[in-house]
Amino acid sequence: MGFKKLLASLGAGGGNVETVLTESNVVPGGVVQGEVRVEGGSVDQEIQGLSLGLQARVEVESGDHEVKQDLEFARTQLGGAFTLRAGAVHVVPFGLEIPWETPVTCIAGQQLRGMDIGVTTELAIARALDSTDLDPITVHPLPAQQAILDAFTRLGFRFKSADMEKGHIRGTRQRLPFYQEIEFLPPQQYRGLHQVELSFVADGREMDVVLEMDKKPGLFSEGSDTYRSFVVGLHDFQGTDWAAYLNQWLADVGGRRNWL
Repeated sequence: MGFKKLLASLGAGGGNVETVLTESNVVPGGVVQGEVRVEGGSVDQEIQGLSLGLQARVEVESGDHEVKQDLEFARTQLGGAFTLRAGAVHVVPFGLEIPWETPVTCIAGQQLRGMDIGVTTELAIARALDSTDLDPITVHPLPAQQAILDAFTRLGFRFKSADMEKGHIRGTRQRLPFYQEIEFLPPQQYRGLHQVELSFVADGREMDVVLEMDKKPGLFSEGSDTYRSFVVGLHDFQGTDWAAYLNQWLADVGGRRNWL
Protein backbone atom coordinates (compact mmCIF):
# COMPACT_ATOMS: atom_id res chain seq x y z
CA MET A 1 0.00 0.00 0.00
CA GLY A 2 1.37 3.42 -0.88
CA PHE A 3 2.10 5.97 1.83
CA LYS A 4 0.45 9.36 1.35
CA LYS A 5 1.05 12.62 3.10
CA LEU A 6 -1.12 15.69 2.51
CA LEU A 7 1.04 18.79 2.49
CA ALA A 8 0.26 22.36 3.34
CA SER A 9 -1.81 24.52 1.01
CA LEU A 10 0.16 26.69 -1.41
CA GLY A 11 -1.19 29.90 0.08
CA ALA A 12 -4.39 31.85 -0.57
CA GLY A 13 -5.99 30.70 -3.81
CA GLY A 14 -3.30 28.10 -4.25
CA GLY A 15 -3.58 24.37 -4.63
CA ASN A 16 -2.24 21.42 -2.70
CA VAL A 17 0.81 19.19 -2.85
CA GLU A 18 0.81 15.48 -2.13
CA THR A 19 3.77 13.12 -1.96
CA VAL A 20 3.10 9.43 -2.60
CA LEU A 21 5.66 6.73 -1.84
CA THR A 22 4.71 3.71 -3.91
CA GLU A 23 7.11 1.54 -1.88
CA SER A 24 8.53 2.66 1.44
CA ASN A 25 10.53 -0.54 2.11
CA VAL A 26 14.13 -0.23 0.91
CA VAL A 27 17.69 -1.40 1.58
CA PRO A 28 20.86 0.71 1.65
CA GLY A 29 21.87 1.43 -1.93
CA GLY A 30 18.27 1.01 -3.09
CA VAL A 31 15.77 3.50 -4.48
CA VAL A 32 12.58 4.97 -3.00
CA GLN A 33 9.99 5.25 -5.78
CA GLY A 34 7.03 7.60 -5.81
CA GLU A 35 5.57 10.77 -7.20
CA VAL A 36 4.84 14.33 -6.15
CA ARG A 37 1.39 15.54 -7.18
CA VAL A 38 0.89 19.33 -7.34
CA GLU A 39 -2.74 20.39 -7.85
CA GLY A 40 -3.49 23.96 -8.94
CA GLY A 41 -5.99 26.10 -7.07
CA SER A 42 -8.06 29.06 -8.25
CA VAL A 43 -5.07 31.14 -9.44
CA ASP A 44 -1.95 30.51 -11.51
CA GLN A 45 1.26 30.14 -9.51
CA GLU A 46 4.92 30.21 -10.46
CA ILE A 47 6.74 27.21 -9.05
CA GLN A 48 10.45 27.93 -8.87
CA GLY A 49 11.64 24.48 -7.93
CA LEU A 50 10.77 21.12 -6.42
CA SER A 51 13.20 18.92 -4.52
CA LEU A 52 13.30 15.85 -2.30
CA GLY A 53 15.61 15.01 0.57
CA LEU A 54 16.40 12.30 3.08
CA GLN A 55 16.39 13.25 6.75
CA ALA A 56 17.38 11.49 9.95
CA ARG A 57 16.86 12.49 13.58
CA VAL A 58 20.25 12.04 15.23
CA GLU A 59 21.76 12.51 18.67
CA VAL A 60 24.19 15.39 19.07
CA GLU A 61 26.41 15.87 22.11
CA SER A 62 25.83 19.25 23.75
CA GLY A 63 27.90 19.81 26.86
CA ASP A 64 27.18 17.00 29.29
CA HIS A 65 23.96 15.86 27.60
CA GLU A 66 22.60 14.92 24.18
CA VAL A 67 19.97 16.63 22.06
CA LYS A 68 18.07 15.46 18.99
CA GLN A 69 18.70 17.16 15.64
CA ASP A 70 17.06 16.70 12.24
CA LEU A 71 19.91 16.17 9.80
CA GLU A 72 19.47 16.09 6.03
CA PHE A 73 21.88 13.68 4.37
CA ALA A 74 20.75 13.62 0.72
CA ARG A 75 18.85 15.94 -1.64
CA THR A 76 17.83 15.77 -5.30
CA GLN A 77 16.18 18.35 -7.56
CA LEU A 78 13.06 17.33 -9.50
CA GLY A 79 13.11 19.40 -12.68
CA GLY A 80 13.15 23.19 -12.99
CA ALA A 81 10.66 26.03 -12.72
CA PHE A 82 7.14 25.76 -14.15
CA THR A 83 3.80 27.53 -14.09
CA LEU A 84 1.08 25.76 -12.16
CA ARG A 85 -2.13 26.71 -13.93
CA ALA A 86 -5.37 27.11 -11.99
CA GLY A 87 -7.11 23.74 -11.70
CA ALA A 88 -4.25 21.87 -13.41
CA VAL A 89 -2.54 18.77 -12.03
CA HIS A 90 1.23 18.47 -12.30
CA VAL A 91 2.65 14.99 -11.50
CA VAL A 92 6.39 14.47 -11.05
CA PRO A 93 7.59 10.86 -10.66
CA PHE A 94 10.80 10.28 -8.76
CA GLY A 95 13.34 7.68 -7.77
CA LEU A 96 15.34 8.79 -4.73
CA GLU A 97 18.60 6.90 -4.20
CA ILE A 98 19.32 5.68 -0.67
CA PRO A 99 22.98 6.11 0.36
CA TRP A 100 24.81 2.87 1.17
CA GLU A 101 25.57 4.13 4.68
CA THR A 102 21.91 4.72 5.55
CA PRO A 103 21.12 3.11 8.94
CA VAL A 104 18.71 0.21 9.11
CA THR A 105 15.38 0.93 10.78
CA CYS A 106 13.96 -2.60 10.87
CA ILE A 107 15.53 -5.91 11.92
CA ALA A 108 13.72 -9.24 11.52
CA GLY A 109 10.42 -7.43 11.06
CA GLN A 110 10.90 -5.34 14.21
CA GLN A 111 10.83 -1.57 13.79
CA LEU A 112 13.73 -0.09 15.75
CA ARG A 113 12.58 2.55 18.19
CA GLY A 114 14.02 6.01 17.57
CA MET A 115 15.21 5.29 14.04
CA ASP A 116 13.41 8.17 12.34
CA ILE A 117 14.41 8.33 8.68
CA GLY A 118 12.24 9.59 5.86
CA VAL A 119 11.65 11.67 2.76
CA THR A 120 11.06 15.40 2.88
CA THR A 121 9.58 17.45 0.02
CA GLU A 122 10.41 21.10 -0.57
CA LEU A 123 8.56 23.39 -2.98
CA ALA A 124 9.88 26.86 -3.82
CA ILE A 125 7.02 29.27 -4.58
CA ALA A 126 7.62 32.97 -5.26
CA ARG A 127 10.58 33.30 -2.88
CA ALA A 128 8.92 31.09 -0.27
CA LEU A 129 9.51 27.48 0.71
CA ASP A 130 6.77 25.00 1.50
CA SER A 131 8.37 22.07 3.35
CA THR A 132 6.59 18.91 4.38
CA ASP A 133 6.71 16.69 7.43
CA LEU A 134 8.72 13.50 7.29
CA ASP A 135 7.35 10.68 5.13
CA PRO A 136 8.90 7.65 6.87
CA ILE A 137 10.75 4.90 5.02
CA THR A 138 11.69 1.46 6.34
CA VAL A 139 15.32 0.50 5.73
CA HIS A 140 16.01 -3.24 5.88
CA PRO A 141 19.52 -4.74 6.26
CA LEU A 142 21.57 -5.79 3.25
CA PRO A 143 22.19 -9.56 3.07
CA ALA A 144 25.77 -9.08 4.31
CA GLN A 145 24.52 -7.00 7.23
CA GLN A 146 21.86 -9.57 8.01
CA ALA A 147 24.55 -12.27 8.18
CA ILE A 148 26.34 -10.37 10.96
CA LEU A 149 23.08 -9.71 12.81
CA ASP A 150 22.15 -13.40 12.52
CA ALA A 151 25.54 -14.34 13.99
CA PHE A 152 24.78 -12.37 17.15
CA THR A 153 21.41 -14.11 17.41
CA ARG A 154 23.03 -17.55 17.00
CA LEU A 155 25.39 -16.74 19.89
CA GLY A 156 22.44 -15.86 22.12
CA PHE A 157 22.77 -12.07 22.09
CA ARG A 158 19.60 -10.03 22.49
CA PHE A 159 18.91 -6.76 20.74
CA LYS A 160 18.86 -3.88 23.23
CA SER A 161 18.53 -0.62 21.31
CA ALA A 162 19.83 1.44 18.41
CA ASP A 163 20.67 5.08 17.96
CA MET A 164 22.08 7.45 15.38
CA GLU A 165 24.87 9.77 16.48
CA LYS A 166 26.37 12.79 14.76
CA GLY A 167 30.10 12.31 14.24
CA HIS A 168 32.59 10.00 12.51
CA ILE A 169 34.09 6.61 13.25
CA ARG A 170 37.83 6.87 12.68
CA GLY A 171 39.45 4.55 10.19
CA THR A 172 36.29 3.74 8.23
CA ARG A 173 34.96 4.72 4.82
CA GLN A 174 32.28 6.90 6.43
CA ARG A 175 31.09 9.87 4.37
CA LEU A 176 27.76 10.74 6.02
CA PRO A 177 27.90 13.13 9.00
CA PHE A 178 26.42 10.53 11.37
CA TYR A 179 26.53 6.80 12.10
CA GLN A 180 24.34 4.13 13.67
CA GLU A 181 25.10 2.01 16.72
CA ILE A 182 23.16 -1.22 17.34
CA GLU A 183 23.51 -2.48 20.91
CA PHE A 184 23.28 -6.12 22.00
CA LEU A 185 23.04 -7.65 25.46
CA PRO A 186 25.19 -10.80 25.91
CA PRO A 187 24.04 -14.26 27.01
CA GLN A 188 25.11 -15.66 30.38
CA GLN A 189 28.24 -17.42 29.17
CA TYR A 190 29.90 -14.06 28.45
CA ARG A 191 29.90 -13.04 32.10
CA GLY A 192 31.47 -9.69 32.78
CA LEU A 193 30.56 -8.36 29.36
CA HIS A 194 28.10 -5.49 29.61
CA GLN A 195 27.15 -5.12 25.95
CA VAL A 196 28.48 -5.08 22.40
CA GLU A 197 27.87 -2.21 20.00
CA LEU A 198 27.79 -2.77 16.25
CA SER A 199 28.13 -0.25 13.40
CA PHE A 200 28.01 -0.77 9.63
CA VAL A 201 29.67 1.62 7.19
CA ALA A 202 29.02 0.42 3.64
CA ASP A 203 29.67 1.47 0.08
CA GLY A 204 28.64 -0.27 -3.14
CA ARG A 205 31.30 -3.00 -2.84
CA GLU A 206 31.98 -3.76 0.82
CA MET A 207 31.42 -2.53 4.34
CA ASP A 208 33.35 -1.81 7.50
CA VAL A 209 31.97 -3.69 10.50
CA VAL A 210 32.85 -1.98 13.77
CA LEU A 211 32.40 -3.81 17.09
CA GLU A 212 33.09 -2.42 20.53
CA MET A 213 32.81 -3.58 24.13
CA ASP A 214 32.85 -1.31 27.19
CA LYS A 215 32.53 1.78 25.03
CA LYS A 216 33.53 5.06 26.62
CA PRO A 217 31.25 7.95 25.51
CA GLY A 218 32.52 9.60 22.35
CA LEU A 219 35.70 7.48 22.12
CA PHE A 220 36.67 4.84 19.54
CA SER A 221 40.08 3.42 20.50
CA GLU A 222 41.57 1.18 17.81
CA GLY A 223 44.41 0.20 20.12
CA SER A 224 42.08 -1.39 22.63
CA ASP A 225 41.40 -5.14 22.61
CA THR A 226 37.71 -4.30 23.13
CA TYR A 227 37.53 -2.77 19.66
CA ARG A 228 37.38 -4.75 16.43
CA SER A 229 36.99 -3.44 12.88
CA PHE A 230 36.98 -5.65 9.81
CA VAL A 231 35.85 -5.50 6.19
CA VAL A 232 33.09 -7.66 4.72
CA GLY A 233 32.36 -7.88 1.00
CA LEU A 234 28.73 -7.29 0.12
CA HIS A 235 28.79 -10.13 -2.40
CA ASP A 236 31.25 -12.67 -0.93
CA PHE A 237 30.31 -12.78 2.75
CA GLN A 238 28.80 -16.29 2.64
CA GLY A 239 32.13 -18.10 2.96
CA THR A 240 32.71 -17.12 6.61
CA ASP A 241 31.14 -18.53 9.77
CA TRP A 242 30.50 -15.17 11.38
CA ALA A 243 29.16 -16.63 14.62
CA ALA A 244 32.44 -18.55 15.07
CA TYR A 245 34.42 -15.41 14.18
CA LEU A 246 32.62 -13.30 16.76
CA ASN A 247 32.78 -16.00 19.41
CA GLN A 248 36.56 -16.35 18.96
CA TRP A 249 37.06 -12.62 19.41
CA LEU A 250 34.86 -12.57 22.51
CA ALA A 251 36.64 -15.62 23.93
CA ASP A 252 40.08 -14.09 23.34
CA VAL A 253 39.16 -10.82 25.04
CA GLY A 254 37.23 -12.58 27.80
CA GLY A 255 40.13 -14.90 28.54
CA ARG A 256 42.58 -12.04 28.89
CA ARG A 257 40.20 -10.12 31.13
CA ASN A 258 39.10 -13.19 33.09
CA TRP A 259 35.50 -12.81 31.92
CA LEU A 260 35.08 -16.45 30.89
